[in-house]
Amino acid sequence: MNDGPPIPQQERLGGFPHAEGGNGSETLAMNGGSFAGSPGGLLDPNLKAVEEVVNSEIGVSTLLNRLKQSLASAKEFAAFLKKRSTLEEEHSSGLKKLCRTTSDSIRRPDHRHGSFLQSYEEANAIHERMADSGAQFAISLHQMHEDLLEMAANIERGRKHWKTNGLAAEHRAADAESAMKKSKAKYDSLAEDYDRARTGDGQSSKKFGLKGPKSAQQHEADLLRKVQAADSDYATKVQAAQSQRQELLSKLRPEAVKSLQELIKECDSALTLQMQKFASFNEKLLLSNGLTVSPLDDHEQKKHRSLREVVHAINNEKDLSDYLSGFTSKVGPRNAELRYERHAVLSPGGQNAANPQRQSDPPSSSLQSRPGPPQTNTGPPVQTHQSQASQPFNQSSVGNMQQHQRSFSQGPSFQQYGPTTAQPLGPTQSGLQGPSYNSGPVGATGPPQLSTLPFQATQTHAATHSAPQQSQQPPPSFQSQQLNPNMYSQSPISAGGSTLPPLKPVFGLTLEQLFERDQSAVPMVVYQCIQAVDLFGLEVEGIYRLSGTSSHIAKIKAMFDNDASTVDFRNPENFFHDVNSVAGLLKQFFRDLPDPLLTQEHYAGFIEAAKNDDDIVRRDSLHAIINSLPDPNYATLRALTLHLNRVQESSGSNRMNASNLAIVFGPTLLGANTGPNIQDAGWQVRVIDTILQNTYQIFDDD
Repeated sequence: MNDGPPIPQQERLGGFPHAEGGNGSETLAMNGGSFAGSPGGLLDPNLKAVEEVVNSEIGVSTLLNRLKQSLASAKEFAAFLKKRSTLEEEHSSGLKKLCRTTSDSIRRPDHRHGSFLQSYEEANAIHERMADSGAQFAISLHQMHEDLLEMAANIERGRKHWKTNGLAAEHRAADAESAMKKSKAKYDSLAEDYDRARTGDGQSSKKFGLKGPKSAQQHEADLLRKVQAADSDYATKVQAAQSQRQELLSKLRPEAVKSLQELIKECDSALTLQMQKFASFNEKLLLSNGLTVSPLDDHEQKKHRSLREVVHAINNEKDLSDYLSGFTSKVGPRNAELRYERHAVLSPGGQNAANPQRQSDPPSSSLQSRPGPPQTNTGPPVQTHQSQASQPFNQSSVGNMQQHQRSFSQGPSFQQYGPTTAQPLGPTQSGLQGPSYNSGPVGATGPPQLSTLPFQATQTHAATHSAPQQSQQPPPSFQSQQLNPNMYSQSPISAGGSTLPPLKPVFGLTLEQLFERDQSAVPMVVYQCIQAVDLFGLEVEGIYRLSGTSSHIAKIKAMFDNDASTVDFRNPENFFHDVNSVAGLLKQFFRDLPDPLLTQEHYAGFIEAAKNDDDIVRRDSLHAIINSLPDPNYATLRALTLHLNRVQESSGSNRMNASNLAIVFGPTLLGANTGPNIQDAGWQVRVIDTILQNTYQIFDDD
């Protein structure tokens, strides 16, 4: 790179004139008595110090370092502008996308219309205009970033040029002065030797040379010639150093200093200008957004309402009125007046004195009412408590002795509603069907406790239950039986345990048989066991993996086989505070099913579905087979799966995750303990694990 044409003297260092002193040094004065770049032409208090630095040997290197700092600052601000531009662009594009999405969604029929829709669309338009302003701001910042980088690249090229030329001139002058100093040292040394030889201070009068010994005169003549040659070389080196120094001080250094100062000023000015533009653009953006959100009221060209005005324009009452009035054409004819009409059978003239008095359930109950027992003596009848209609788990007739079902209230004991003498029980109406006891969860007070059931008595009527009669009339021995007033105070544990008679057996029957008999899709034993584990076993480590006490399991099993509707596991005393035995009983119930829960009919389909390696295909295949299960099986599987999902959600405490539960329940629910199914144990575990992993994809959680 060439240095270009020589710069006039008065233009060097920004107009700094130079004056040559008698000792070869020069002093620089500031143009007009002020330091270049100072605002308003004010005198720089550091003028003298600045002159000393820029005119010294470190002037060029110091200015190069200062220019390097300016370039670094410009590049840093350019990087800031780029990042800020990216953020603004992302914000504006995201805001536009949000506005488009909201605009499409708000017009759907399932959203409000009327004044709300109009105001919402105007507010959306305000945000779109703000997004446009942000996008323009981002474009401006990106352009500023590119301008700064271009300026920095140009300044960097100038810096490299003057770094090469300026420092080279300094080095040449320094090298000339160094050579002069070496020549002077040699010249002084030879002059001293010559002086000693001339005055006779030498140690010997003869000196040995290449051609033999020299006399003192010869030696003195040789030294004189050497001194004269050194003197000539020294004078030449001095002239060369003076020439280099003169050129450096008069031309090269001022040119380098001036150019570097101009580059520094250019870089700093450009950086300051871009920062001023950045501040101005920020003000413009905020002002634009402010006017978009709230235009000036006195603006002559006000085209849009402010955001406040848009929101205040929403008329909720008018929107509601308009919406409701739109359905006027769909209003049907007014219904006739509701009146109470008494049935003729219940009229005073329509009752037969010989017939027994009837007591029906309240009309508000969803269950069918059943007649009371006929009266065979002169005593008052045993009244049935009205809360029987609200019992979800035991709603059969009191007199249905063929099915051994009895319904008791949840309040005081049985003897409070009649005398201690038992009334004879009449036949049930063959046209009425017993309601389902699975119509809802346990009520606020729960099903009756075992302490209120008559089967706990030690009297002889237990033998009557061991052989149910097929006729509609109960045996005479039961009609004459006397009730013991203290027979209901016994606890479940003291009531005989596993010696209870199997009045309504549960274990060993198919789910279809239980459904036909009890009209409940989920057997009561499954419901009560799930309830007990949910309340008391979710935090028990190894639940369903650890075995319970066999004696406890046998006693609890006898309680369910006697009358499942009387068991209430919300009280842990009813299962001996042994939740592992409850879990074992639930597994035993599924093992004792004649047909497994997932049925032998669909067994092959489940195994084939489990062999699919694709998780989605396997899940959908199992889902399709589950949907084809019989209603009792589907309902029971759904209740069990939702319960086991709650168990695995507490696996941090009970350490029973989906895989562990699948190992326990796979053979139990698919029936792997008989026949060739044992070979499919791994696939059975995979079936249950897939169901548990996709609980809410297969079953809803209503």
